[in-house]
Amino acid sequence: MSNGLPSDRYGDRELSWLAFNQRVLELAEDPDIPLLERVRFLSIFSSNLDEFFMVRVAGLQRRMDAGMAVTAPSGLSPRQLMDAIQARSHELVGRQVTCFEEKIQPELAQEGITLVHWDQLRENEQDRLGKFFRKQIYPVLTPLAVDPTHPFPYIRGLFLNLAVTLTDDKGKTNFARLKIPETLPRFIAVDARGKPRQPAVADLEKGPTSFVPIEEVIANHLDELFPGMAVAASHTFRVTRNEDVEVEEDDRENLLKAMERELLRRRFGPPIRLEVARGISEQAMKLLITGLRITEKEVFELPAPLDYTGLNVIADLDRPDLTYPPFVPGTHPNLAEVESSEPTDIFAAIRAGDLLLHHPYDSFSTSVQTLLAQAAADPDVLTIKQTLYRTSGDSPIIDSLIDAAQAGKQVLALVELKARFDEEANITWARKLEEAGVHVVYGVVGLKTHCKLMLVVRSEAGQLNRYVHVGTGNYNPKTARLYEDLGLLTSDPEVGQDVTRLFNQLSGYAPASTFQRLLVAPTSIRSGLIERIEREIANRQAGLDAWIKIKVNSVVDEATIDALYHASQAGVPVDMVVRGICAVRPGVPGLSENLRVRSILGRFLEHARVYAFANGGEADVLIGSADLMHRNLDRRVEALVNLTTQEHITELLDMLDLSMQPTIAAWSLGPDGSWQANRWDLEGRPLEDIQAAYMARRRRSGARVR
Repeated sequence: MSNGLPSDRYGDRELSWLAFNQRVLELAEDPDIPLLERVRFLSIFSSNLDEFFMVRVAGLQRRMDAGMAVTAPSGLSPRQLMDAIQARSHELVGRQVTCFEEKIQPELAQEGITLVHWDQLRENEQDRLGKFFRKQIYPVLTPLAVDPTHPFPYIRGLFLNLAVTLTDDKGKTNFARLKIPETLPRFIAVDARGKPRQPAVADLEKGPTSFVPIEEVIANHLDELFPGMAVAASHTFRVTRNEDVEVEEDDRENLLKAMERELLRRRFGPPIRLEVARGISEQAMKLLITGLRITEKEVFELPAPLDYTGLNVIADLDRPDLTYPPFVPGTHPNLAEVESSEPTDIFAAIRAGDLLLHHPYDSFSTSVQTLLAQAAADPDVLTIKQTLYRTSGDSPIIDSLIDAAQAGKQVLALVELKARFDEEANITWARKLEEAGVHVVYGVVGLKTHCKLMLVVRSEAGQLNRYVHVGTGNYNPKTARLYEDLGLLTSDPEVGQDVTRLFNQLSGYAPASTFQRLLVAPTSIRSGLIERIEREIANRQAGLDAWIKIKVNSVVDEATIDALYHASQAGVPVDMVVRGICAVRPGVPGLSENLRVRSILGRFLEHARVYAFANGGEADVLIGSADLMHRNLDRRVEALVNLTTQEHITELLDMLDLSMQPTIAAWSLGPDGSWQANRWDLEGRPLEDIQAAYMARRRRSGARVR
């Protein structure tokens, strides 16, 4: 017992993540979801699992190898946890294969979309693909021999390869490795004549369509790569490596150069998983296991084709009848209704009152992106400051910052170089911004800067006014159409002062900064949230209105979880909407009877973070960038902003309440850590999709959802 709480009160973080990915897989299995979207969910499941092994499993293995692994808060020893991860991963991948082979492929075939093997092709089709091979594939292939004079080659992570067994004229067995070029489409249209860098599907007319895996096209022309040798067999395989980045940083080292060096080292991380095509010979398997120095537990033997991330080629087919209906985000009503010259004067709109944005239902391009573009072009704007954690290629956000700097404004961009798997892109943007005259800084030593902030300082009628955006999502126009996020646009002086102080803290020396409407990690978010939870307990005991409503991506932080358990024990209702990892155990007698957890997944990635408290009848609601994880609360710069407009508070409380309604499709978390799908009524009809409800209401009237 700790603080009166049982020792087994936490679910396991890693197994909870696997449960989240199972929910993604269940979307692929759902017959009510359009077929090509289900194909995409299969691909997402695979890419999610790739990242999980590259980071979480690799990190656990590294700690075990170094003798530094400790028992998890869930009570599982490192070995127990690793065994559980491997067993559960094998189980889920097997289920994914079953979904693909028994559900997705037959349904695709009914729609005239077939995935075929080489030996199922007609002779004229094989001839045509043979010409395609010789013209577009053969020139970019590089076979590598494996023998005493050619040591086992380095195998890059996440790329498909062929392990080729050969015999010479004396009957001696030889091996070679052949990498499948990543510049070519994963699945080749049977009638493809396109260029290798263009998806073959781009050349297809609507109608019946057949695809063959590229590795089968290559495998059936290996004799052209190894003349004078007999090809005995070939087997596809794929390696996953430890690709987490660790950078030792101090005040004396240039972080940009340190990150560039680390990215080079990352490519050579140790293998953590080997996927091989079922039927691989014992000899080839032994060669791979020995050459990669991997254990049999880390081998996933699967039916071909391997690597379902490549299914995006199929999901991208131009078949609107098999995808979600199109949705075009609308301009926020307060921006659309402002009467001024074209385009809308966004500064006037913000001065008229705070705006609460809800993406993707509210357009990112006509709100946040427009604010930055107008600020860059406005001669009265003196300064722009912005955090950049992730952004897109050819980003209009970057272009506006460059335009502003070239127009003589003072522009500060805080670029987070350690944004996982976006490091290389961020290095590129950092250099481009610096060359344009933008002041680029990389945040606070030892911390990732994850907060989503923009500050515009404008001269108006002889005084300086500040316009601020505080968001839950990245400044990425592409993901803003795919992620559900919130943002506040305000000219409130207190928020402006808070954000100014935070930027000064990030770019200069201001460790003693204090804030009025912001909670900032790592100094005050955990303590501020726990203080609010304890206030709800006190209000409950005093007979006042008391409740807690939270929407986040992940919940792991033990101190916050314990505070929520105490609130539940005190009779405070706690409702949580958690998309991903959740270490809370709701509904446990004597611990969490008053705590409910639901998870919503769908067309858009639920990404907003909302923290709401009854506060004795005057609801206290915050939005921002922080999840309830150690990394967010201890190792990142995060920001939550307190909302003060009653209309916005009501809107978010309505959203949270709707998310918990039994009529809304979701998953419910049980006391044992299992998730129960609540997606159909007793007659088997789909429950209401909350995202579809928001889209429908936006289409009907453009009004805010209530």
